[in-house]
Amino acid sequence: MGERRLEVARAAAGTRLDRWLAAAIPELSRVKVREAIDAGRVRVAGAVRKASHRLRGGETIDVDIPPPPPEELQAEPIALRILSEDEHVLVVDKPSGMVVHPGAGHARGTLAAAVLAHAPGTAGVGGPRRPGVVHRLDKGTSGLLVIAKTSTAYDALIAQLAARTVGRRYLAIVQGRVGPNEGVIDAPIGRDPRHRQRMAIRPAGRGKRAVTRYRVLERFVQFTFLEVRLETGRTHQIRVHLASLGHPVAGDDTYGRARPPIPFEGLALHAAELAFVHPITQERMEFSASLPPRMERLLSHLRHTRR
Repeated sequence: MGERRLEVARAAAGTRLDRWLAAAIPELSRVKVREAIDAGRVRVAGAVRKASHRLRGGETIDVDIPPPPPEELQAEPIALRILSEDEHVLVVDKPSGMVVHPGAGHARGTLAAAVLAHAPGTAGVGGPRRPGVVHRLDKGTSGLLVIAKTSTAYDALIAQLAARTVGRRYLAIVQGRVGPNEGVIDAPIGRDPRHRQRMAIRPAGRGKRAVTRYRVLERFVQFTFLEVRLETGRTHQIRVHLASLGHPVAGDDTYGRARPPIPFEGLALHAAELAFVHPITQERMEFSASLPPRMERLLSHLRHTRR
């Protein structure tokens, strides 16, 4: 959309910046308006302001809105670690640091682009910028994902996710010593009203139900190694739920505390097991992905320092 210069009428004095801008540029959603303000791409009389800033009237507002990404995803020949593949489904082990599908600040190098290059037939499956993507993992999370290669497979796998019959087992190293040997976190998750790029525990009716089960595998002086199972699949669910207990995932700069002095980079969260019913053969499929080296090294360090 490029750069725009807008004039605020005197009658608009007292109006919040985000509300005024949403009305002035109706083709932008409220979410996109908020993102532009938070990113510093909106200047009121030459100064960056918060979304809640009250206008005086008569100011000049400069807005820099980048053009939307192209609807069609460009295939990229990026190597994939493939655990299983047939004409209907593809199971891959995603590395930490790879984004699943394009988004703000992540136009290239995505798993979706790699899948499109590997299996061009997925182009018409699911959304145009996330071909065949049934579920996702955060950028920093490694591990197992199933990709649908046909629309029939996609619809069947989406239905299994909705019915909560897809098995997903994660391994996580969290800060602090978790007390109970096992537990269930049942707390709704929604957008954090103060930080729109984050998720948060929300009051009843303000978020979607989210259920996470965890079990302690090993305790250290300042960390705990957990097995985590999802009953629902909300954005950032494991990270938000564990942080709400005071035990954020190690390396989580979004929901965690200051990084402890340990030799580790990245997020200590790995999707280790995945199980689903094959959408065509109806066979129960089960897969596992070994712990990645980054987490193995951290566990080795913690076990050594415990002595």
